[in-house]
Amino acid sequence: MDIWQTGKMSDMQGNADEDTGIKQNVPPSTYRKLNQLQLDETVELHNRFLDGRVGGRRANFRNTDLTGLTLRGCNLQQADFTGAIMRDMDLSRVNFREASLYAADMRNSIINQASFIRADLRGARIENANLEGADLESADLRGGGITTDNTFSESQNVNFKGANLSGAKLVGSLASNADFSDAILTGANISRADLRGASFSGADLSEAKLSGCTLSGADMKSAIMIGTELDDLVKQQLDITDSITDTNSGMSLSQLEQPLEHLIEIHRLWVQTVGKEGRQLDLSGYDLHELKELKQEHLTGIKACNARFFGMNLYQVELQSATLDGANFQQCDMEDADLRGSSFKGANFNHANLRNANFNPLLFGERGSENERIQACDLEGSSFRYADIRGGKLKKANLRHADLSYADFSRCDLRYVDFTGANLDNTAFEGADMKYALFDEDQIKDLKRRNILIGEYE
Repeated sequence: MDIWQTGKMSDMQGNADEDTGIKQNVPPSTYRKLNQLQLDETVELHNRFLDGRVGGRRANFRNTDLTGLTLRGCNLQQADFTGAIMRDMDLSRVNFREASLYAADMRNSIINQASFIRADLRGARIENANLEGADLESADLRGGGITTDNTFSESQNVNFKGANLSGAKLVGSLASNADFSDAILTGANISRADLRGASFSGADLSEAKLSGCTLSGADMKSAIMIGTELDDLVKQQLDITDSITDTNSGMSLSQLEQPLEHLIEIHRLWVQTVGKEGRQLDLSGYDLHELKELKQEHLTGIKACNARFFGMNLYQVELQSATLDGANFQQCDMEDADLRGSSFKGANFNHANLRNANFNPLLFGERGSENERIQACDLEGSSFRYADIRGGKLKKANLRHADLSYADFSRCDLRYVDFTGANLDNTAFEGADMKYALFDEDQIKDLKRRNILIGEYE
């Protein structure tokens, strides 16, 4: 494959709209694999081309495998990355202005502060990538892809699932039917964008600018829109009843009968006296995220069903034997949290930092006595999409029917965990102890196909 294409800069202006959608199914065997030295040489010649110097050539990475390499800070304006594999790359601060990234695969790459102004990103896969502060002004984010003979066929939508687009600029971009589900778009400027039929299910659009957007048919289910101007959404009659907004994020702590600090002290007395004095703290339905943090707080045994904690600093918080069914912990920092023996049925931990969190069982009564009772964590039906749980302890936890897609359980203690019915799509288990864990037949087949060791099923 010739990786160079000579010509004038104006040649890159392509007739992008002449091609309708595509499906990327080019076999990996047809890809050319470059190493870092070859890539650097290509970039140098491309820069010569941009500067009009002798010997310069425009870079053509069509159907090229660049996995794991770096282009950090490079100027690749108007380069051709059509169908390229660009996974796990460092693409931060790259200038992709007016470049063709048609059907490119940039999953899991670092793309923060990159410029995609007027770039062709039709059919691109950008899920779980970090595009913090990226500029996608007037970029084409509609469906697209390529076939084995480099022709254009049925469309696949641009996929930003789980991507970090906080502070990104998507002003005037063409993003109809794009998938932004579970993406982080806090503070993003999406003004005047065409977002017809786009999915924002579970996305964080807090403080995002949506003025002048075309959003007919967009899915806003469970989206977070705190501090977001909703006038345009209301005018276009979008259903936001299930979304988290300033008006429906839960009851305010100002509605408590007494200051929270005092209620916590009363609760601690209740715990210390095993219920003889004081009173259990019940924060069910309250919005706590306005507190910003409860790090290292002792909240053993509280009840907070359907409470909103999203975005809070809960570092080393103690929430043992608590009832937190349906609570929202999206994007919370819960590193080293003690969550033993608690109930989190239907709770939301999407994008949360749960590194080294302790979900182990609690032992009540004297070990070996008639009164001995083990209380395991109940996480049935909970959601951990894109959560980081590396090094966590979840022995005997109930994760039946939980959504664990794209979560990272590397080096976790998962002995005796019940995973039956759980969504394990792209879940990472590297170095995890899964001895005696329970899986259904389809899960076992999938894990074996992925060469994941699963205890007694090895």
